[in-house]
Parts: sequence; C-alpha cells; structure tokens
Amino acid sequence: MSPNPAALPNPWATFEGHERVVVARDEASGTSMVIALHSTVLGPALGGVRMTPYAGSSEPGAAAYADALRLSRAMTYKNALAGLDHGGGKGVILGDPTAKSDDILHAFGSLVCSLDGAYVTAGDVGMTVADMDVIGNACRWTTGRSPERGGVGDSGILTSLGVFRGIQASVAETLDRESLDGVRVAVVGTGKVGGRLAAHLVEAGAEVFAFDPSPDARAALADTVPSVRFMDSLEDLLAAETDVLSPNALGGLITAEVGQATSARVICGGANNQLAEPAVADVLAARGIVFAPDFMVNCGGVIQVAEELVGGDLDKARARTEQVYATTRRVLQRAKAEGVTPVTAAEQEAEDRILRHRAATEQVV
Repeated sequence: MSPNPAALPNPWATFEGHERVVVARDEASGTSMVIALHSTVLGPALGGVRMTPYAGSSEPGAAAYADALRLSRAMTYKNALAGLDHGGGKGVILGDPTAKSDDILHAFGSLVCSLDGAYVTAGDVGMTVADMDVIGNACRWTTGRSPERGGVGDSGILTSLGVFRGIQASVAETLDRESLDGVRVAVVGTGKVGGRLAAHLVEAGAEVFAFDPSPDARAALADTVPSVRFMDSLEDLLAAETDVLSPNALGGLITAEVGQATSARVICGGANNQLAEPAVADVLAARGIVFAPDFMVNCGGVIQVAEELVGGDLDKARARTEQVYATTRRVLQRAKAEGVTPVTAAEQEAEDRILRHRAATEQVV
C-alpha cells in the first residue's frame, strides 16, 4: 500500500473543508482507494466503504475522489442529526465489486489502520457483511460485521425503519395526515432497504408502487409483500400519480427535470445523495415539494453499526432510530419558519450540534 496522489487528476484541488483525505494504491492488485475524513469534532469519523468501478465516468479516479468527499460530508451531518458521538468519513475502493479479493479487502483494512482510529469503517454499496469480516481481520476499526465476529449483522433493517419514520413525519407535515392509510408511495429500488421499506408502508396502509431492474429483487418482494404493484420501467413509476417518491437505489435520481415533472408532494428515501445537484433543492421548494434530506432519514444503519462499537444493544439502536420521526418534523418546521429548504435546515441543525460540542470542549480545555 502506498500513497498515490498522482493516481487522480489534481486530487487536492477540491478539499471542501475536509480535515483529511488519503489516496492510496495497493500495488499488488493495482487497486486505488480513497478515505475522506470530513470532521472528527464529535468523535472518530464513522462511515461506510463502497466498492464500485465508476464505469460511467470518463475519469473514474476523479469520480471516486469526488464521491468520497461528498459522502463523507453527508456522514458528518447524518451522524450529528442522529445524536451519535461520531464525525463523518467515507471510504471508496475503485474497482468492480465482483472482482474483489481478500487481499484487496485486507489492503483497505490496512489503510484504515494507518489512520489510528480517526476513521471507523462499515459496509456500503458493493460490500457485504462477509466482506466486513475480512476487513475486520486486518483492522479493529471495522463495523457491520457478522454476529459471529462480534457484529450486529444487516444494517438495512434499521435503515428502512428510519426512512419509514421519515416518510410518516414528512406526510404529517406536508399532507397534514397522521396516517399513511391510502397514501400512494413510489418506491425506487426494492433491495435490502427498499424492500423492507415497502413492507413497512404496506403494513401501515399505504398503496405502494415500485420499480427495480433486478428480477430477483422483484420476485423476493412479490413473495413477501404481494400487494406491491411493480411498474414496467423507472419512467413509468416516475410518471405515476403518487403522494410520495422514495428513492432507495443509487443517488442522483432527482434531477431538475424529475423535480418539475413529479406529482409527489414528498420525496423521502434511503439512497445517498438523491439530488443530482444542490440546486434541485430550490426547484423542489419552488413547486412546494418537501424533500426530506437522505442524511436525515437514512441514519438507521449507521446508528446500528455505531452501537456495535459499544456493546451491540439493538433495542437501544432501534429506539434511537425511532427518533427520526421527531427530528424530521422539527427540521421541516424549522425550514418553513426560516424560509429555507429542508436541506439547509437539516445542515444547520447538524452544525448547531457540532458548534455546541466544540464550544463545550473548548471550555473544558
């Protein structure tokens, strides 16, 4: 493993207020890796590692670097809003996840270890619980492991719960409905988060429409929640008359065009970085569409893995995840009162906590 800033086009040009960014390359496999630490004010940075080839980018290395910075910043806000004693960080392994090996995972674990506890890693896109076990063999600052290795297992369980509670709160604030009975929800992506979310929604009385390109994901949900109506294409789902649009796959789904065309009054889902660009928040606000920031509602997974570090009490983690409802209502009310977007209000809420912690720490010193 060697530092390799030259692997990316001028990687230090855009630092975006991060405390530290490490770019390295595993010479044995030729795999590049990035770890971005946005903030450690509240505690060690906590955030997942994803493995993806960025195949759609003309400069995959630059895309990986930019993704790490963007996601680590969101993790700072996510952890702060969730009440965790952690800052924000993110790891990226540049490569095809189907080609991962134990050697690559051990190399990433060694890179995490080189930060001496400033960053705690967890699973993300392209990674499995088994992969985190392998990383954990090389690095003790690893979460999201299997119960056999001292972990708390699949974090999608609490992630879906948090998104569900966020939808409930957003509907209450926007549609003035305390119940989801009869509310029409479009769920994009029915994997481990979206599939469980669909089950929560149906149980609460919502009418759920869905799309997922994976036949296996569709079949699995059809078996467990047969009332979900699958659409033939993403375009068909986005064009359907719905009250809530819930993105639960990869980010960037909500473009300005989608924001202008959707019939949904609420956008709330588990995917990271749902807005294609920051200006889309203003497009949604101008149309009266409430966007519940993803970093505010999809925190259940990080709450679960954070609990893994201090004892693995899943009941405690579930109770903290339930607080997404109160946080969402408070942030949406703040946005309305201050005349700002929910994204701005959520970021301000998180920054308030960080500033209070910094001030208290300085007083103690």
